[in-house]
Amino acid sequence: MNHSILNQFKNSDLISQLVQEISTWDKPVKLMEVCGTHTMAIGKWGIRKLLPPSISLISGPGCPVCVTPSSMIDTLVNFKHNVAIATFGDLIRVPGKKYSLEQARANGSDIRIVYSPFDALKFTKEKETMFIGIGFETTSPGVAYTLAYAQKNNIKNFSVFPAFKIIPPAFDALLSAKDVQIDGFILPGHVSTIIGANAYEFLPDKYGIGGVITGFEPLDILLGIKMLLDQIKNNKPAIGIEYKRCVKKEGNQEALSLLNEVFCIEDSVWRGLGLIKESGLGISKKYSDFDAKIKYDISIPVEPEDKTGCRCGDVLKGKIIPPQCPLFKKVCKPENPIGPCMVSFEGSCAAYYRYET
Repeated sequence: MNHSILNQFKNSDLISQLVQEISTWDKPVKLMEVCGTHTMAIGKWGIRKLLPPSISLISGPGCPVCVTPSSMIDTLVNFKHNVAIATFGDLIRVPGKKYSLEQARANGSDIRIVYSPFDALKFTKEKETMFIGIGFETTSPGVAYTLAYAQKNNIKNFSVFPAFKIIPPAFDALLSAKDVQIDGFILPGHVSTIIGANAYEFLPDKYGIGGVITGFEPLDILLGIKMLLDQIKNNKPAIGIEYKRCVKKEGNQEALSLLNEVFCIEDSVWRGLGLIKESGLGISKKYSDFDAKIKYDISIPVEPEDKTGCRCGDVLKGKIIPPQCPLFKKVCKPENPIGPCMVSFEGSCAAYYRYET
């Protein structure tokens, strides 16, 4: 997509018109965005400051780094095999109980940062390599392709540690909680290009709550909010698509087919949310030779209660906003993150710290 088209979504006249229309809303509502890129965009473009006080934008578990349990980090930090560990850069600073992967690397562990899972394959020319597979449905197709390529080309000294998360079950977990109030969802654009809009139909059908899939420019987000407010006003919850230039109802069938071949559904632990049934992706039997959990007999222990005072879990549930955490901006800062929401560039605490305080 060329820049001239994208610039239309920053059109100040259209933005002013939308803001004026939204400004008349006086009923208290909470709208949750479940995408780290939306969290950053809302902060960067000052969207909250454009809205009336009656509209609260809260952040959900839309950052894969933020929902990575510390027990997983501890397991990887203590990994003793003579293997190169490849990972995306935002995971390396996530704190475990004692150390992060960054600190483990400083202590001599062979941990390498890559920009794509395919990049990790080049390390296999010199050493056994394990890639940490983390992310939502946006990231997992690339890892699936990498595994299919490794199998086809008989690359035997490569494996993937599967730690993928699936977005729709997280909505179920949030809405099943008695202490969470959400009136509508700003649905993730990137994830939805893969899974499509149909994957969210259970929201209005089961919970009577609507959602709108939006893009990431100012006009995208404001249009999504306006569409949600119209649903609430008319009492007609639905799944809308504002991001029509990229998202189809049925999603990307080729990517979904590859995911179904390479991975299998499994239960998964989310930091701050606990165990969510059928919310993760493991490696299917067909590709089990590349499953690091089997290859190295890795298991993730049940995560004990967080003793640091970090309230990242409550931030991810939308129960509080980051400044309400007692550690925020006092001891928890980007240069000294106590919780994962401050680590990732797309974490809610990092976004508030950078743009809204």
